[in-house]
Amino acid sequence: MKLSNETLTVLKNFASINSGIEFRSGNFLSTMSPGKTVLAKAELNDTIPDSFCIFDLNQFLSVHSLFKDPDLVFDDYNVIFESGGSKTKYRKTAKEMIITPPDKDLSLPSVDAEFKLTEDTFAALMKSANVLQSPNISVESDGEKIFVTCYNSKDDSAHTYSTEVGESTNVFKAVFLTENWKMIPGTYDVKISSRGLAEFNHTTQDVDYWIAIEAKESKFGE
Repeated sequence: MKLSNETLTVLKNFASINSGIEFRSGNFLSTMSPGKTVLAKAELNDTIPDSFCIFDLNQFLSVHSLFKDPDLVFDDYNVIFESGGSKTKYRKTAKEMIITPPDKDLSLPSVDAEFKLTEDTFAALMKSANVLQSPNISVESDGEKIFVTCYNSKDDSAHTYSTEVGESTNVFKAVFLTENWKMIPGTYDVKISSRGLAEFNHTTQDVDYWIAIEAKESKFGE
C-alpha cells in the first residue's frame, strides 16, 4: 500500500495526540490521548490491509519521509518501506504497549450549545493562544452571543484574546485546556454538552474530535 498526502496529514496530527497508534484493517483510524481527554477518528482515503500497532508514530512518519512515495508491505513482525532498490524494516509493537481508544463510537450525552468555528477564526485563536501563552480556551455565552476566548483561568491579570462565533439563548461557560485543541486546520461544526464533553466535526474532511471540558471551571445555567 501507499500512504496518500491526506492520510499523512491525519497521521501527523494524530501523532500530536498520542505517539502510539493502532492501525486497523479498513479505512478508519482513531487515537486517544494518554490522559483520555482527546479522542479523534478519521475516515481515510486509503485502505489499510493489515492490523498492527506502532509505538512511535512520529518516528514511523520520519522513516516514511526517507523515501519518495514508498510502498508499504507487511510481514508478521514488520512494516517494510520499499522504494527502488532500498527498503527499511520497521518493527511493529504489541498492542498492550500503547494506549488505544475504545472500539465503540463516542456520542455526546446531550447538546447544550452549538456553533461553527471557521478556519480563519480557529487559526487566529490558536495563534493568539501561542503568542499569549494562554493555557485555557473557553466557549462562553451570556444568553445572546457565543464567544471563544484564550486566557489563563488561574490568573485574572493575564492577557486574553476573544472573538464572537455565534448565538445562544443558553448561559454557559465551557473551559478547555489549550493543549487539547490539537485539531487539523479547517472549519468545524462544534457541539458542547453540559456533561463535560465537546464534539468537533471537520466540515470538509472526515475527521472528528471529542475533547473533554474542565468540569471544575465550567458552568452551565445561571
